[in-house]
Amino acid sequence: QVQLVESGGGLVQAGGSLRLSCAAYGFRFSISAMGWYRQAPGKQREFVAHISSRSSPNYADSIKGRFTISRDNAKNTVYLQMNSLKPEDTAVYYCHRLGGTSWGQGTQVTVSS
Repeated sequence: QVQLVESGGGLVQAGGSLRLSCAAYGFRFSISAMGWYRQAPGKQREFVAHISSRSSPNYADSIKGRFTISRDNAKNTVYLQMNSLKPEDTAVYYCHRLGGTSWGQGTQVTVSS
């Protein structure tokens, strides 16, 4: 059974940093492309970043240069390093296996001004 468990969210001031983690279970993580998405209150879920099985990244324009996606196949974990956070980054962040249907419970990120 596919399971995705996000962690690392919290409350941070604008300009601060957070590192999100997503532990993956129940599928061949090393050959799977993974992504981070976010959903702010009253808005649709949106793409943040993807990383291919070979660690090639792709970023949304809104976070390019501030966020970095990475993966550790030995730990079946994908990360999102978030720097220079802005209030508009406030959202619930989810990880996702591309092509799959499962989502984790998400982790809340709140950036105060």
